[in-house]
Amino acid sequence: MKPIEDLTSDLNQMVRLASHDPDDPEPLLNFGLDRMLKLSRFDLIAVFLLEGEHLIVKAARGPMADKRVRRHAIALADFPSIGAALNTGGPRVFNEEDHARGEGDPFDGILDFPHGHACMVIPMRFGNEPLGVISFDRVTCEAYENHFVQLMEIYAQILGMSLHQLEQNRLLRRAHREATERELLLSKENQPGVLLSPLDSRCSNVRLVGERLKQVAETDTPVLIMGETGTGKEGAAGMVHRWSRRCDKPLVKINCASIPENLLESELFGVVKGAYTDAVRDRPGRFRMANTGTLFLDEIGDLSPALQAKLLRVLQEGTFEPVGSDRTVKVDVRILAATNADLHRACEERRFREDLYYRLSVFPVTLAALRERMDDLQPLCEALLKGLAKRLGKSGLYLAEDAYARLQAYAWPGNIRELANVLERAAILAGGNVLTADLFDLKTRRAPNAFTEPESNSMLEEFTSLEEVQRRHIIRTLNRCGGKLYGPEGAAERLGLKPSTLQSRMKKMGIQRTIDFSGA
Repeated sequence: MKPIEDLTSDLNQMVRLASHDPDDPEPLLNFGLDRMLKLSRFDLIAVFLLEGEHLIVKAARGPMADKRVRRHAIALADFPSIGAALNTGGPRVFNEEDHARGEGDPFDGILDFPHGHACMVIPMRFGNEPLGVISFDRVTCEAYENHFVQLMEIYAQILGMSLHQLEQNRLLRRAHREATERELLLSKENQPGVLLSPLDSRCSNVRLVGERLKQVAETDTPVLIMGETGTGKEGAAGMVHRWSRRCDKPLVKINCASIPENLLESELFGVVKGAYTDAVRDRPGRFRMANTGTLFLDEIGDLSPALQAKLLRVLQEGTFEPVGSDRTVKVDVRILAATNADLHRACEERRFREDLYYRLSVFPVTLAALRERMDDLQPLCEALLKGLAKRLGKSGLYLAEDAYARLQAYAWPGNIRELANVLERAAILAGGNVLTADLFDLKTRRAPNAFTEPESNSMLEEFTSLEEVQRRHIIRTLNRCGGKLYGPEGAAERLGLKPSTLQSRMKKMGIQRTIDFSGA
């Protein structure tokens, strides 16, 4: 037999190769096969690795190891003797009886071996785990000596241990890479604290939304957060996560509208190396990054139909396949979604899956627009100015009385996001710490809600009923108030109505808002 020091040297070299590139087993396998070829003459030695119910060639050496051999696969169901060898761990020599009952050489139909040629397979295992087999073929019919078979078994065991180590190194590197990418992703995410907790709002409707968010946060129920652009949907999702039992786990965010459709699938579900030209390594995807934590899907209405189907499966079963992989990944992720679109209408127009909509909207909440919560304008400004002062290196920033009046009179089509931008621009232009009204260029901005009024013509100018007169009066009052329904100088106050009564009449009279984001 081969001297023990040579076996030790080969083992050490295989260990080094297993650590070199865990994503590519070929150098390790080729080295092992080359060492075996030096021990005896073979026309072909090949390594089949087990993948599901098939054995697939991953490396081959010898005069007959041509391109037909690479990626050749056999089904275990067609070779019960190989399956038995995998389970018992012992070698299997094929003879004429095997050919007679239809279980021939693994390369039958691929290579032109003569009938009765010498063929043997030796399984590779690690402990009780079968990894694959090594096949040995000679064109001539001759027996394999016992001492040689024992030596090949030793090499198969060494190769099996090295393959196991390679897989462990691959998993370790992937875990490290995922942890690094998760840390990088979270560090890049803009996750500011909530400017004003809804529980501390001066508006009863906003406080009610906050109470509902806190209730649902204690569960794993999906939450659909709706509202206009800039109302703070991302901040609401952050509060749900912080109030949940997953608060010490990652909160991962992704904007479904900001990533091209052809890249969004790999961003969400990950991709394996070689899946497409730019996939030079495995990438985990946001679902894996958020495992055991929370995933926030912003602009969920922009998902393509194919991704909607894949997301539905994750919600139903907690499983998916990364791009380019047939391996199923299981995750435990709490889903929070947000949209400013009308998903119910999208379902009616077949642009959004109805079953996915119902899965996501188990607990829907709608955030109020800034113009509907103007009582919160002052604390919101104070919170924003405090952060701005710190970022701009100022001792403090404050609003003059005329500036506050100017901000109150504006309709805020871009909501809190626009308010933050307006304040930052004024803070940069201000010579000191006080922001005055002249620093806010809000005159040219259109009101966010132009309440639609029929075009004027001779028939419409002749009001035919008291209801029509009331309808026209409500529309004009709303437009003069810039769409403001509540609070001082709001339409309800000017009309002498309760806000709930005004909303009821608007609904009855078919008065709808046409939202314009051009000033956002």
